[in-house]
Amino acid sequence: MSELPPHDSSEQPDPVDSFDEIIEAETDRDPDLAVIEAGSRTLRTQGGPPQADVPARPEDPEVDKALREVEAELATRWGETKLEPSVSRIAALMDVLGEPQRTYPSIHITGTNGKTSTARMIEALLGAFDLRTGRYTSPHVQSITERISLDGAPVSAERFIETYQDIKPYVEMVDGQQEYRLSFFEVLTAMAYAAFADAPVDVAVVEVGMGGSWDATNVIDGDVAVVTPISLDHTDRLGSTTAEIAAEKAGIIKRDATVILAQQPVDAAQALLKKAVDVDATVAREGLEFGVVARQVAVGGQLLTLRGLGGEYTEVYLPLHGAHQAHNAAVALAAVEAFFGVGAQRAEPLDIDTVRKAFAAVSSPGRLEVVRRSPTVVLDAAHNPAGARVTAEAIGEAFQFSRLIGVVGASGDKDVRGLLEAFEPVFAEVVVTQNSSHRAMDADALAAVAVEVFGEERVQVEPRLPDALEAAITLAEEEGEFAGGGVLVTGSVITVGEARLLLGRG
Repeated sequence: MSELPPHDSSEQPDPVDSFDEIIEAETDRDPDLAVIEAGSRTLRTQGGPPQADVPARPEDPEVDKALREVEAELATRWGETKLEPSVSRIAALMDVLGEPQRTYPSIHITGTNGKTSTARMIEALLGAFDLRTGRYTSPHVQSITERISLDGAPVSAERFIETYQDIKPYVEMVDGQQEYRLSFFEVLTAMAYAAFADAPVDVAVVEVGMGGSWDATNVIDGDVAVVTPISLDHTDRLGSTTAEIAAEKAGIIKRDATVILAQQPVDAAQALLKKAVDVDATVAREGLEFGVVARQVAVGGQLLTLRGLGGEYTEVYLPLHGAHQAHNAAVALAAVEAFFGVGAQRAEPLDIDTVRKAFAAVSSPGRLEVVRRSPTVVLDAAHNPAGARVTAEAIGEAFQFSRLIGVVGASGDKDVRGLLEAFEPVFAEVVVTQNSSHRAMDADALAAVAVEVFGEERVQVEPRLPDALEAAITLAEEEGEFAGGGVLVTGSVITVGEARLLLGRG
């Protein structure tokens, strides 16, 4: 475990502002971003530039061309949904690269839902304590460079290209020695680990791509293993029960590590605890050793009291919506405490002002993200029934919509019926569409399922996403300017990313 760095208040920013000041600032966080004019078939933005954590295409034509060439080369490899369950190829690549993933400690995150948001919170906390961080998450919302972050921001396009070119000869060498070429995800994982070593970082925060044991990221030995809530997803690859899925995800738990467990189904918890016992790992469980003590809805987010491994943290403002994000915050806090040895080597909690400032700065693009007002348009990347249920609950809590219109574009390999059934109680009407991915479910096929769930009179089909957004906004505006109609765009990270671009965020 790493030692907690000294906290010299003279070297830190001013102490955290009062909660009232934070709330006042939050009212300016989401300006009007887009307007669709009556009769127009185009989407135009009135908002500012895209947020830094979701970069736009490079402005320099030569850099943009070089990045596109890298993306095209990566696209020739197996995609993220085609897998050969083994870490042999990535291990061989790490060997010829000199084991860059061994040069820094790491926090490894698996689970079904909440991984990326939790990773972002962990990153923010570590950075607030003056540690240089590397974060690897997937999939990306808009730009492939989002997947590899240093010091809380995606690497530049130039650095992404340089990293790829640096490891490319070694990738080709390993390709020639293996039965199958390295996959898209394996090459990106190697790029992340190499970039982190080159930086160098003090700690890496790494989200698995799928599963655990044979995931490409699992060539690290995480000092802390984090397991977010497990539910049924990727059942064709991971198992048909939450216990089977948990057993696969437990593969990231390494000997003598500390395991931070979010609340789990009983059978999943049993599988995870069994693995922890087998490798002498220390376990901290949400609801027992740590958790959410209290939460209340606030402007632009929520105010939390969290119980960590070292004590209670009060008046923590989190600018994200939903009970699930509060639980993600508790998990992230416990993970960082464990990394610093709180509850084991040291009894005192982390500095409360630093924790507050870190959480107040957290963002998670595409997770109940407001991208437009009047009517309000919200983006959420829920893509399975469990994610849809918590999103439906959260949007009802955080937004007082009198009429909510859904825009749903899903992948064909997902439980779309379960996803639609989770949203049925909160959507007045649903506009089904499809994104540009080859994995996208055909809009007409999705509509057939939606009609069975919602009834024909509540379903509209718009195969093109721009048309679907305009149709949904028009339906929401029928409530009148002050009536409280809203739009939720969901079903896939790809759908959310493309909608984000259309609505001016990047």
